[in-house]
Amino acid sequence: MEVKIGVQHAPREIVLESGQSAEEVERVVAEALAGKSQLLSLVDEHGRKLLVPADRVAYVEIGEPAPRKVGFGAL
Repeated sequence: MEVKIGVQHAPREIVLESGQSAEEVERVVAEALAGKSQLLSLVDEHGRKLLVPADRVAYVEIGEPAPRKVGFGAL
């Protein structure tokens, strides 16, 4: 699952591939934005934990990853 997080006052968005389902990611984001936790915490598919202060989250985009194209046909 590809997740893009926009952070206030940061020039670039954070992009990660998460092993969590879209419903799990949406639940964690909703809890953080509702004030139930001060940090938005997600885990990528390599097991690294990403922590973002909930009050700095500008937007979260949840989507399926695009299949990677390999070879000369990808041009």
